[in-house]
Amino acid sequence: MWRLCLALVLLTLPVSGTLLAQNRVRTETIRPAPAPTPAIKFEADPHIAADSARVAAADISNDLSQLPPAVARTRERILAAARSGDLQKLVAVMQTSETIPVFSFTEDKDPIAFWKANYPDSEGIEVLSILTTILETGFVRVDQGTPQEVYLWPYFARMPLDALTPEQKVELFRIVTGADYKDMVDFGAYSFYRLGIAPDGGWQFFVSGD
Repeated sequence: MWRLCLALVLLTLPVSGTLLAQNRVRTETIRPAPAPTPAIKFEADPHIAADSARVAAADISNDLSQLPPAVARTRERILAAARSGDLQKLVAVMQTSETIPVFSFTEDKDPIAFWKANYPDSEGIEVLSILTTILETGFVRVDQGTPQEVYLWPYFARMPLDALTPEQKVELFRIVTGADYKDMVDFGAYSFYRLGIAPDGGWQFFVSGD
């Protein structure tokens, strides 16, 4: 009889072991997924460039064929709107960019109201003349290889004013007065209106001041 009991015990041991093995819970270390790298967005800096960022005379161009097609198209749309004399048409071009171009260093949200306030005698139209004149000057490609890369008008926004040639001063005096020029030389940089277009054609800024 005792032999029969021993045999039964031995038979049940493998089954118990299997059940125990089946009931074991496998553990697994859960590691959080790495956070995605944020995409770099274009953030043009329309402020006056530091001396270290000044361009050489060899970088200046009047050859519009050197512009990327997207930049050339944006320039033409801006010029067409400015020549129309209609501020709303210019704003419509501004609104085609991913973000509205910087037009003021203040908290102003309405470019038309801002221009009318700054040029009340012409109901803001004077700014269109300034814009047209600026886009008819030479340009420079600045901050190449960075998210701030732009095609910049006028080129002397990145040049020492006291180094301008007589021919370059003629272009400058189409935009500013002699008194303005002297003030800018004392200040150390051109500080009137400047315009930047990104290589993809996005209009980034049209702003005056530092």
